[in-house]
Amino acid sequence: MAYDSTNIFARILRGELPCKKVYENEHVLAFHDINPQAPVHILVIPKGAYVSLDDFSAKASDAEIAGLVRAVGEIARARGLTEPGYRILANHGRDANQEVPHFHVHIFAGRPLGRMISKA
Repeated sequence: MAYDSTNIFARILRGELPCKKVYENEHVLAFHDINPQAPVHILVIPKGAYVSLDDFSAKASDAEIAGLVRAVGEIARARGLTEPGYRILANHGRDANQEVPHFHVHIFAGRPLGRMISKA
């Protein structure tokens, strides 16, 4: 799948759309999800044009990969999420219900999150 530069996250990165930013470094931007699925629901997106984790892991530099992983940890620590716990999630493709074709990681926390996947 080719990267679509008109996706909502690309537009946020270009400053065309607002976001409630919680973190930024040279490689990533993190902000509150506009439709939160938990009391804490933060999206962490790389600043590069990557469609999915597959695309990101194949094409991103080591610095970009480290920047994203470290950002997730820094955000969790800064928000006091490490002790009660949190979940990270990245959807890939149609079967995983990826809604925005720009690689992103969700951080969920703030309540018991239940099972990872339903048995259905």
